[in-house]
Amino acid sequence: MIGVLIVDDDALTLELHRRYVERLDGFEVVAEATGARAAVAALLDSPRAPEIDLVLLDMTMPDGSGLDVLRHLRAHTGTVDVIAITSVREADVVRQVIALGAAQYLVKPFTFGDFQERMRQYLRFREQVMQSAGAATQAEIDAMLGALRTSPAPTLPKGLSADTFDRVSAMLRTGPVSAREAADRLGMSRVAARRYLEHLADAGRAERAQRYGTPGRPETEYRWAR
Repeated sequence: MIGVLIVDDDALTLELHRRYVERLDGFEVVAEATGARAAVAALLDSPRAPEIDLVLLDMTMPDGSGLDVLRHLRAHTGTVDVIAITSVREADVVRQVIALGAAQYLVKPFTFGDFQERMRQYLRFREQVMQSAGAATQAEIDAMLGALRTSPAPTLPKGLSADTFDRVSAMLRTGPVSAREAADRLGMSRVAARRYLEHLADAGRAERAQRYGTPGRPETEYRWAR
């Protein structure tokens, strides 16, 4: 079980992220902090500090920044991982966060599907690290690094919109659907829904399967693949 510290100065956001973590297998919230000083204390001085494996770290807080927390953390330990969760998009901040060793950078606002995908990537990374005892081979190193990479969204063909593509992708991450079900949920035609789903499948982002057990012809079911 991966112990998680959630750091955010907004109480509602803190609660939301806690609920997101609680919906995931393999993760447990062991501590929370509403500011930079409290985050550093939780990481370095609290009784539960040894249980913290991962920090979900906001970048902007009244008493300091996420970068301050990261610097303190890296000065004292290299065994705790960090995923930045923030609305900050400035390239210089992103560069510094990456330079300080953050595993992921997730920009607010985001869906549970986006959060779940990043956490699953991190979990795969941890599993790769645990499986590679002693000196790692090049293939094992490549697998560790690859586990944290997010595949870029496929280029959309003419007639498909990025906004609708994001909505279809977010819906598909919540569970398998047919084109008919996707159309009903998103308020679009079945033909249009099938175009988006087929494009995701052709790009390797979704998998096709035949669904049986319903009257009439079997339906194609689509599942999120990454």
